[in-house]
Amino acid sequence: MTTRDSSHAPETVVVEAGRPQRSNGSSVNPPIELSSTFVGSGEIDHSDYVYGRFSTPAWTPFEEALAELEHAELPGLVFGSGLAAIAAALSLVPREGTLIMPRHCYQGSLESAAEVAERNGFTLTTVDIADTEAVVSALDDVAAASAVLWIESPTNPMLEVADTPALISAARERGILTVVDNTFATPLLQTPLDLGADVVVHSVTKYLAGHSDVVLGAALTSREDLHKRLHSERSLRGAIAGPFEVWLALRGLRTLSVRMERAQANAALIAERLSTHSNVVETRYPGLPTDPGHKRAAAQLSGFGAVVAFCTETAEQATAVAEAVRVWTPATSLGGVESLIERRRRNTSEPESVPDGLLRLSVGIEHAEDLWADLDAAIKAAHSA
Repeated sequence: MTTRDSSHAPETVVVEAGRPQRSNGSSVNPPIELSSTFVGSGEIDHSDYVYGRFSTPAWTPFEEALAELEHAELPGLVFGSGLAAIAAALSLVPREGTLIMPRHCYQGSLESAAEVAERNGFTLTTVDIADTEAVVSALDDVAAASAVLWIESPTNPMLEVADTPALISAARERGILTVVDNTFATPLLQTPLDLGADVVVHSVTKYLAGHSDVVLGAALTSREDLHKRLHSERSLRGAIAGPFEVWLALRGLRTLSVRMERAQANAALIAERLSTHSNVVETRYPGLPTDPGHKRAAAQLSGFGAVVAFCTETAEQATAVAEAVRVWTPATSLGGVESLIERRRRNTSEPESVPDGLLRLSVGIEHAEDLWADLDAAIKAAHSA
């Protein structure tokens, strides 16, 4: 790949990283490499291309681009799904150790952690990640060498904002490993490795790929020992990605900056209007000055993201809103160009602390006034039914 200028802004990196070396007549985009194995007769070195389950040039451009965005000193590791990357990170929790995880975070993370904890015999402790004192107290209650702190900020779906720098610092002081799920913020809004995090994970399916057409994950670290363990988990468990999917993800990454800019502008408008809507009980968005996480988000993030949550009075009203929209799409997931709406408690595994009437919005890049007119009409219709 072409050597890049590390001083470039992330808006430039998403476009230029992972390109082939420049030479007369060379392609601008990396090709799709379709090979399961590679020529070699000497001793196997997994740092070379040997077999498609270990590494392949089909992954390299995307892995290098993501590492550049996240300021990782080692190439990223692409996985077959976000949960595959999460599972690899969970493998870092020692047997009989402790995993400290937000009580509100991606449900796949919570469910997977609970299952692995039972199978591997470690303790899963959930905390209010926005309560810094409570998290630090939980860190003090565990044996440092056998603990992992999992941070997700903003959280899914409650959009709580952690004091990420303080928590990472507290964990490092105690010798506790930190994993940060950076899916919501993306490396455009925060780079946790710069704060001292040990591992960053992503659901590439969401904002990085950005078009709701691939299922992929990624993990990044600057530590050789952790990189080796994560790579081993991917190789031995077969949690690998297809060449075409990774190529699509890299193509999607090229527009991350402009997609996020438009989606965040739309989210700010939607959140502001929801916050004064007579039929809305509560609105959560870190960009609102009244939001509990606003000051932290303004201090820590380069933007407020494009996920908004709001509550109606009842679950029935929330369901009615999701069924009445026409521009918004009632579906799970987030981070695509289209705007999605979902009542989160329709998932039976969602924590009971998530309100029954909470609707999570993944705000896309459509015209803001079309989005608002559709949502406003659906809310009013649900309220009057």
